[in-house]
Amino acid sequence: MDRLLSRKRTILLFILPTFILLTVIIVIPIFFSLHYSTLKWDGFSKEVFVGFENYKNLFVNNTDGFIQAVINSLVLALISVGIQIPFSLVLALTLARGIRGERFFRTVYFIPVIISTVVIGQLWMKIYNNDYGMLNTVLKAIGLGSLTDAWLADTKTALASVFVAMVWQYVGYYMLLLYAGAKSISPDIYEAARIDGAGEATMAFHITIPLMKPILAVCIVFAVTGSFKAFDLIYVMTNGGPLHSTEVPTTLMYTTIFTRYQYGYGSAMAIFIIIECLVFTLVINKLFSKNAVE
Repeated sequence: MDRLLSRKRTILLFILPTFILLTVIIVIPIFFSLHYSTLKWDGFSKEVFVGFENYKNLFVNNTDGFIQAVINSLVLALISVGIQIPFSLVLALTLARGIRGERFFRTVYFIPVIISTVVIGQLWMKIYNNDYGMLNTVLKAIGLGSLTDAWLADTKTALASVFVAMVWQYVGYYMLLLYAGAKSISPDIYEAARIDGAGEATMAFHITIPLMKPILAVCIVFAVTGSFKAFDLIYVMTNGGPLHSTEVPTTLMYTTIFTRYQYGYGSAMAIFIIIECLVFTLVINKLFSKNAVE
């Protein structure tokens, strides 16, 4: 019994620094934001308690087009799960087969992840530039000049253009996670399947992907919450424009707090983002745990 208590104390001792750090950096700021969200405050003058008025402005009055910003973030999340994750999965399964140059391609695909988001934003702004951008130049060179566009200045193409840049930046990240999951599967399982006459496609859909469900769940959670929290790339490339077509809650929150000095209203947006990420994380984990049981 004394040994068990000693182990528990040792575990708590090692956990304590991380617990304190998370409390100071994450938990306490969340409670401060929750408090600020009930105030009408510009950061300088006297605070005025308004209760749920800020939340009412978000969802009932739809001030500043917050609902449209939420819809944009949901579209990004849906596209991330429907396009980015499958694309990353195909790359991961292809590399996991042990193709020639496996290490080289694994490194190349991961390079965009370690590049500064500001640099990536500037790079894609040059690619999409209407006058000298590489995309329009290539389209003109192959006789498709009619398809050229001011990609980031057109409300119909701006959000999709930003998403392409997001895919390019993070596909290597999800690919590496899925690649590690595929590589962790025992080769004996594949050997037994080959003896039974299973082909590559059959093994992928009936062995590899089912055994990778835990890491797939992690990737989907990261993709969804990452879309909800997306800020820097969108801010650099479009700043939420044109006409709020790429506006997401994070960019609107930044503008509200640091440009309009509406700290209470902006804090309400922050609390919504936190709750949104938490709810979707719980739902995704619940769905995958349910499938695992079945």
